[in-house]
Amino acid sequence: MNVGCIPKKLFHRAALLRENLSDARALGWNPAPADEPVGPDTNDWGKLTGEVQNHIGSLNFGYRVQLREKKVEYINAFGRFVGPNTIEATKRNGKTVTLTGANFVVAVGGRPRYLGVPGDKELCLTSDDLFQLPKAPGKTLVVGASYIALECAGFLTGLGYDTHVMARSIFLRGFDQEVAEHIGGYMERHGTTMIRGCVPTAFEKDGDRIKATWKNTEHGFESSNSYDTVLLAVGRDACTADLGLDKAGVDVNPKNGKINCGEGEQTNVPHIYAIGDVLDGRPELTPVAIKAGKRLAARLFGGSTVPMDYDTVPTTVFTPLEYGCIGLSEEDAKARYGDEDIEVYHSYLKPLEWTINHAEHNGVAVREDNQCFAKIVVHISDSERVVGLHYVGPDAGEITQGFAVAMKMGATKKDFDDTVGIHPTVAEEFTIMDVTKRSGKSALKSGC
Repeated sequence: MNVGCIPKKLFHRAALLRENLSDARALGWNPAPADEPVGPDTNDWGKLTGEVQNHIGSLNFGYRVQLREKKVEYINAFGRFVGPNTIEATKRNGKTVTLTGANFVVAVGGRPRYLGVPGDKELCLTSDDLFQLPKAPGKTLVVGASYIALECAGFLTGLGYDTHVMARSIFLRGFDQEVAEHIGGYMERHGTTMIRGCVPTAFEKDGDRIKATWKNTEHGFESSNSYDTVLLAVGRDACTADLGLDKAGVDVNPKNGKINCGEGEQTNVPHIYAIGDVLDGRPELTPVAIKAGKRLAARLFGGSTVPMDYDTVPTTVFTPLEYGCIGLSEEDAKARYGDEDIEVYHSYLKPLEWTINHAEHNGVAVREDNQCFAKIVVHISDSERVVGLHYVGPDAGEITQGFAVAMKMGATKKDFDDTVGIHPTVAEEFTIMDVTKRSGKSALKSGC
């Protein structure tokens, strides 16, 4: 503790910050003196968006090169089925080309949904627009409580913009709700204004700004405020409306436009498959679509019989306090196995790297105690097999990725307990947790 891992890691962190400052300048930051607050005037929005878009452009170029190298013909056109084995593709110049095939894969993804209230399409942005916004967003209203909504609100607040979030009901629907409330509370304390239990009713011009009017869902009163930018993040719909799937006989969920599939990616039409966000009831995650596509190609053309496994998929929500999770939420685990057959181990902690920073912002510690959180949900009658793992804190994706392998292999709480933790890290918490919710003992931490 005195001359080993604790000081070593803090010195390591200090050394890394030199490179972090260099990264920061490349992404538009002009570091302010230590005693000045970070604000939108210290980040160059144009440089930030420009660098990001340049990188995206380079990736697109690289993919086109790879397609050419693999002798895959790329046709930049809008395709729609005109029959079970025929697609008509319309190019930008209006010319059409007819394509036939033995097999088809629909992987068109989704696009953000609008609210259907006056002024939404004319005045509001979506997450698809934000990353290409030519000017700084200024005071921003984010409508929605999804992971996209909270991620966008989180980084806008972090960049110094006055950011409000309007949530109709719960945060992060489909995720563990104890964690979701923890994240929402943290964001609120650290500068994001939360407008809970409200829905927008109209948007209208207010000079150079946008006036948003909303209604409280419980008490019915109306309020309004004006913003420089309004961002809608209220869900996404599959881009299937104009694909002519009815001409091919493919079943579609009328509520969201998603394609119905069985256990795999095969639709009700045997030679037509779907992967990614167009699949109904599947995780809307890029790596899930990539792996499903590879598995499908291997089955169609490589002689494989290995299906895509959609269980125990790890993911991370990149809110200011990152949230990594694998498997079931506490609520879903209890619904599946029953309250009495589920145990929850949990612990709050503060990373060592945060203990040196004693700064405050608006009366709130920049690095609060016990804000990182670890939770393991176990199925008691199945040898305490871990069916859900949840972590809130720095490097959430890096931490949860390895645990996903363990859970895929059926890891139990004893397997976690038998594993030696790496000290001092936050990931080691999963190897030493001994406080259960059922015990009623405090899960708060003190010391390292």
